[in-house]
Amino acid sequence: MSSESTEVWTGWYRDRRGAEAIAIRADGGRRIAIRVRGVEYTGSRLEALTADEENGGLPLSGCVLEWDLPMPVVLADGSVQPATLSCLLALGEALSDGSPERVDLQLTLHWGGAAYESGLWGGDFEQALDRVRRQLPPGTRFERTGALVEAAV
Repeated sequence: MSSESTEVWTGWYRDRRGAEAIAIRADGGRRIAIRVRGVEYTGSRLEALTADEENGGLPLSGCVLEWDLPMPVVLADGSVQPATLSCLLALGEALSDGSPERVDLQLTLHWGGAAYESGLWGGDFEQALDRVRRQLPPGTRFERTGALVEAAV
């Protein structure tokens, strides 16, 4: 990943072995990468990250990823207000092919003293984000989505 176009967000990785802080990196080329316990996982979507061949090439599964994204909100009058999008992605245990048995994504926008929730979605970031958007007042939109959101959808 090019450091010039890479955005980084910190978060948490949790599984049966414990929890650790992680950095989620996304570039403008729609690639996402995280490092967990020394293993690099990459992919074009959060729910489909895989280890490199040296580390088995298996998809990430049996874990929870949690992180926050800045998600400024633009009001109908054009003014911009800060907001935070909290993201929680649960990947079920591995099936025989290594892929997660289930993918549950929940997004919560914290803005203006309120929380707008997507509910659980099967890993479709754009659908979950759209559910949050529909709860906002008319004429309100997100200022920018950033590389991670662009890569996740």
